[in-house]
Amino acid sequence: MRVTVEPTYEMTKLLKMYSFEVEVADAATVADVVEKTKTKVGPEFDKLVRLAAVAVNGVLVSHQRGMKTRLADGDAIRFVKASAGG
Repeated sequence: MRVTVEPTYEMTKLLKMYSFEVEVADAATVADVVEKTKTKVGPEFDKLVRLAAVAVNGVLVSHQRGMKTRLADGDAIRFVKASAGG
């Protein structure tokens, strides 16, 4: 199945693209897509992932099953720059 990955601005500078599709096995998880992307891009991607929140179809994975959130064909995974404030 295919899912769309939409990286943060910082990730786009490394990847040199605003979005891309990843082919993964059926019943894949968010963690599978992150791992496949890290293999493609390199270790720099791992550092950027740790600084971002992840959403599937607009819902943060922290409100689902975390990185074990299962994906379906056509899902969009968006990395969102994590921020804090007060």
